[in-house]
Amino acid sequence: MSTSPSPQLLAHLQSELLVFAPFAQMTEAHVQQFLAHCTQAYFEPGETLLDHSSGTVAHLFFIRRGRVGGRSGGRAGGLTGGAAGEAGFEIEAGDLFPIGAALGSRAVTSVYTALADTFCLLLPVARMHALAETSAPFADFLNNRVQQLLGHSRQALQRSFGEQALAQQTLATPLSQLLQQPLRPIVGVPPTQTLQRALQTMHDQRIGSVLVTDEASGAALGILTRYDVLGRVTLPGLPLHTPISAVMSQPVQTLGLQATAQDAALLMSRHGIRHVPVADAQGRVVSIISERDLFALQRLSLKQISTALAGAADVDELALRAHDIRRLARSLLGQGVMARQLTQLISHLNDVLCQRLVALVAEQHQVDLGRVCWLAFGSEGRSEQTISTDQDNGIVFASKNAHADRPALLAFARDVNTALDRCGYPLCQGNIMASNPDCCRSSSEWLERFDQWIDQGSPEDLLKASIFFDLRPLAGAVELAQPLVSFIGQHAAANSRFRKQLAMNLLRRRPALTWTGGIDTQELGDHEMLDLKARGTAIYVDVARLLALAHHVPGTGTRERFEAAATAMHLPARQAQAWSEGFEFLQMLRLRVQLAPQRWGEAADNPNLIDVSALNDFDRRLLKESLRAAQRLQRRVETEYP
Repeated sequence: MSTSPSPQLLAHLQSELLVFAPFAQMTEAHVQQFLAHCTQAYFEPGETLLDHSSGTVAHLFFIRRGRVGGRSGGRAGGLTGGAAGEAGFEIEAGDLFPIGAALGSRAVTSVYTALADTFCLLLPVARMHALAETSAPFADFLNNRVQQLLGHSRQALQRSFGEQALAQQTLATPLSQLLQQPLRPIVGVPPTQTLQRALQTMHDQRIGSVLVTDEASGAALGILTRYDVLGRVTLPGLPLHTPISAVMSQPVQTLGLQATAQDAALLMSRHGIRHVPVADAQGRVVSIISERDLFALQRLSLKQISTALAGAADVDELALRAHDIRRLARSLLGQGVMARQLTQLISHLNDVLCQRLVALVAEQHQVDLGRVCWLAFGSEGRSEQTISTDQDNGIVFASKNAHADRPALLAFARDVNTALDRCGYPLCQGNIMASNPDCCRSSSEWLERFDQWIDQGSPEDLLKASIFFDLRPLAGAVELAQPLVSFIGQHAAANSRFRKQLAMNLLRRRPALTWTGGIDTQELGDHEMLDLKARGTAIYVDVARLLALAHHVPGTGTRERFEAAATAMHLPARQAQAWSEGFEFLQMLRLRVQLAPQRWGEAADNPNLIDVSALNDFDRRLLKESLRAAQRLQRRVETEYP
């Protein structure tokens, strides 16, 4: 039975609603407008609130107390879609539903049932539309619920980690906003400009570089920095009437206005440059951002850490510098840098550290890196490393007598693995390391082993394939890895039996959801714990790998695979975006756990365990959405591989 709230209850309800989105962002008048037109309803456990027979949805439901479960049909979807045969989902206090049906003026496709004593506020759909016309936060939430929850989660995260980034600009800031400050005006010269005039310009304006631009389009053609002058002008003894086009560095690495300061920092670090021109949509350079500008945005510089790692003199210095990676990650997390970018940054710095370490140890062992390639597997191979990660690596080498050459390479690899452990990357418990003879093979031996895994497909082979097939060359003769990558793409993709075995294997790992759709946790004392990797991100990674093989798409990154597979499957772009959002939210939770100042008991031994009971409302709801999206991905796999 439904009733209108009493005036006394309205005041209480208003304070109650302000805990949840979107009401916390709405004006007091608009919250009161919502409440004024609501009626109350109570549903006992097992009672149906809505189903298809209810007809066109007449009310938007807000759950005050209790829980509502549902079973949905229809096509497989992303974070907010449904799937045929879905086990169920659960809606908790603070949720609004059924938003899609209410906005679409249609009946629901799910059966909504009370799982406990449930109290709801019911807003007529006509009043919902009227409120959406006057309240932007309410309208935004209805039209983009998941994005709104993600935004609120990011805000809460920044508040949590923000003390470390106090008084700093965020690396997530678009360059278009930074240019409004402004950074620095563009100093450009035509390619016919003489060295004398160009150098005089640099001297007069006290700048460290001059950009060479096309006079018609304003596009960047090259750049000359003061670091180039010594090697390209002074030492060769070039006459000053030489045109600048003869000595400029080209091509120029540029970024668009939509790129972020983090993009600029990563570009500088990867290419060893100190200046990045910024171009508008037409390719015309409008400004230039320098390494010094980025130093002003952060206390701990990505380029600074990268340079220090690349120039480290010994393992002791690398171990010391490795701590800076965690410090930077914590700072960037507080600045709002998202999971995808943050894991890329972490992986990039780990790469730099490992490359320097391999070079140092190779010199000690007199190993010729011209015939050896150090390989990264697993999360490092996908450039998706979090803070707490063990080693997954190997060696591929060119040899006419692998048996004779292997002992020296194993000794070299043992020292590298031991040094990585000193730097904070623990030895792999499964012994997937280059110091293991099974992971130190010639090119022909690797190809033979890969062929055996694909052909036999035993449980152990499938486990190895899920790790080794996400490989990436890291140091040494990187061209040695190309035949391995090509073999995986061709033979694993062509073997339907192997793909089906991968599908069956990944379906054995289920998302952390109960049969009613609630979050399935493990009680440890007073804590509700969940392994975010084993019952979350690993499912996304496995499905993305399978889709990539099935549809012959390149790439090892999970988001990259989702996007390419969705295109090959002729699915809308929002589908891949929904899959990626679920994966990256779980990755963000993993980073938060690993960067937390204190860990206790069993949680201290497993860096992927999170206390679900400690999550705020936004994160708890997004966690459930992400697990449901993983469940729907598995339903898709079950449909394609019955």
